[in-house]
Amino acid sequence: MEPDQKQLVQLLPLLPVLAELGRTEHVTETAELLGVPQSTVSRALARASAVVGIELLVKDGRGVRLTPAARTLLPYIEQALTAFQAGLDVVRDESDVARGRVSLSFQHTFGEATLPLLISAFRSRHPGTVFTLSQGARNACLDELASGESDLALTAPVAPPGRNVSSAPLYREPLRLVVHHSHPLAARPAARLADIRGEPFVALGAGYGMRSHTDALFREAGYRPRIAFESQDSHTARGLVSAGLGVSILPPGGDAPGRTVSPETGNLGWVEVPLESALAFREAGLSWRRRKPGSEPVPVRLFRDMVVTEGPGLLAGLVRQRSR
Repeated sequence: MEPDQKQLVQLLPLLPVLAELGRTEHVTETAELLGVPQSTVSRALARASAVVGIELLVKDGRGVRLTPAARTLLPYIEQALTAFQAGLDVVRDESDVARGRVSLSFQHTFGEATLPLLISAFRSRHPGTVFTLSQGARNACLDELASGESDLALTAPVAPPGRNVSSAPLYREPLRLVVHHSHPLAARPAARLADIRGEPFVALGAGYGMRSHTDALFREAGYRPRIAFESQDSHTARGLVSAGLGVSILPPGGDAPGRTVSPETGNLGWVEVPLESALAFREAGLSWRRRKPGSEPVPVRLFRDMVVTEGPGLLAGLVRQRSR
């Protein structure tokens, strides 16, 4: 180690003592302020003078006073301590994420894969972050965002940017026609809305993102569906289709629980069929409230930034797999 570096190593622990002595010019008062014995301050002063090679303080009655050399050094000592404190503040701001909380509203269809994947990626960096989750219809999610009950909302379609709301798209995925495994359309490579005209339809309730998608699809097809059931989540909708109680239009959901008649499956099973329509897709995205600069909680900002910048890449594989 170079001599100058050795001096720095020896001096660094003494800097807070020197800075306080420079302010008080009194050994006893400095010791009380730092919460250390007076002898510790005296030894620190002696070591510092020995390392620098110049007397830094001299006795002045019952107190001490700075030497000219010390007065020259003191601004640099205070500047170094101020810079180090600024670095600590930054680190502590980031570490606040470990004790912070992110409140997030999301639609049911994102609960199985999309949201867990994003939270997992974030928690790998900030394992102590607490997430408060609220799931429901798209309108309910955006209402919670607007009222301040949630910091962020994950919806499809993504909320349009407005005066008080910002948003960013994350990915687009196709919508599928979901039919019972024995349905005539189950073996088709693709289907049109005209192919299910008059059939019982399993819809999601008003206010759900998928309901707005299916309404748009049927408007394009020129007819209203015969709604047999209104469900509040896609799992129930698939279950009703799986029992042969209707058809539905949903995001990709993976493999069916069974496609053959057997006592074990009770003839349950569904098949996803691609839809021939330019509107047969949904775009998911994240929305957040506009806030005054500096007022957004650190964990919320960090999670939002990660989702917006890295989310499309993190979710790309999932989207490809689900869209096959």
